[in-house]
Amino acid sequence: MMCTEQGFTKLEAAIALSVTRQNVGRWCRLYEEGGPDALKLGRRGRNPGEQAKLQGWQCANIVKLITDKTPDQLRMPFVLWTAAAVRDLVITMFSIVLPLRTMRKYLLNWDFTPQKPVRKAWQQNSANVRKWLEEEYPAIVKRAKARGASIYWVDETGVTNKCNSQRGYAPKGITPILRQNGTTRKMNMISALTNIGEVRFMCYTSTMTQLKFILFLSKLIKSTDGPVIVITDNLSVHHGKRVKQWVTDQKGAIELEFIPSYSPELNADEYLNRDLKKNVNSKKTPGTIAQLKANIASFMHCIQKQPQRIMSYFSGKHISYASL
Repeated sequence: MMCTEQGFTKLEAAIALSVTRQNVGRWCRLYEEGGPDALKLGRRGRNPGEQAKLQGWQCANIVKLITDKTPDQLRMPFVLWTAAAVRDLVITMFSIVLPLRTMRKYLLNWDFTPQKPVRKAWQQNSANVRKWLEEEYPAIVKRAKARGASIYWVDETGVTNKCNSQRGYAPKGITPILRQNGTTRKMNMISALTNIGEVRFMCYTSTMTQLKFILFLSKLIKSTDGPVIVITDNLSVHHGKRVKQWVTDQKGAIELEFIPSYSPELNADEYLNRDLKKNVNSKKTPGTIAQLKANIASFMHCIQKQPQRIMSYFSGKHISYASL
């Protein structure tokens, strides 16, 4: 307002500032009513929520539904809550059609983010899982402490020469090339780990048999001081007659316990398998079975020297119950 205070007319001030005389007049009125603060620039555009198609109560209803229910429970043809699924829900409930882009903005404002789902078999029995977590596993821990036994988590996995989930840097727009043998080679591995960072493993070809399982368990006993409690899944081989008889013959040196069916997330060794498949071929792509086996052995010998890395497998949401 220095122009008018120095004796300029509103028209002269408008010409000097390259604005209209009406603007100068409006600024003068604002200055007279509220002083310098009245001339500060405010936020441009409409206020947050203004002209929003969904009202607050409608947003609250949608948020509650997609939090408490899955699409199939609402008889919708989706397996997860995608932006398209939520948009269809809005149409069904309120007859309001939103672009997908707008629907994604709503989801972001509601603190919903796209996430990779945890996969669970529909055959999984939640009551059995709850019993395992609240009763069976605590009883195993108590028995292990009383006997001075070590608890090992055991699982089998298959590794191929094409296992590699790593990413490599390259110029923008130029995808890096990973050269590998066009023929798939496969090697199997059985491993055992504890929540204090110990790990054992054995490689084998073809399928797991009762004799191979017994061989691994016998090596596990010999390499461990004191009794051993093995927790594993319900593979038919693990329940075989030969295995049961062999365990009985060990006269308490080893026990077998089984996690609930269709619950791999409750087995800590599954997290080791993921780590293995992601990194086993990161340094060298194997062309033969021998090279693949060497990669597996190299990776496993490496993590045997990293107990903290093994213990970190027990920090996952579904396996943290076994961290102590």
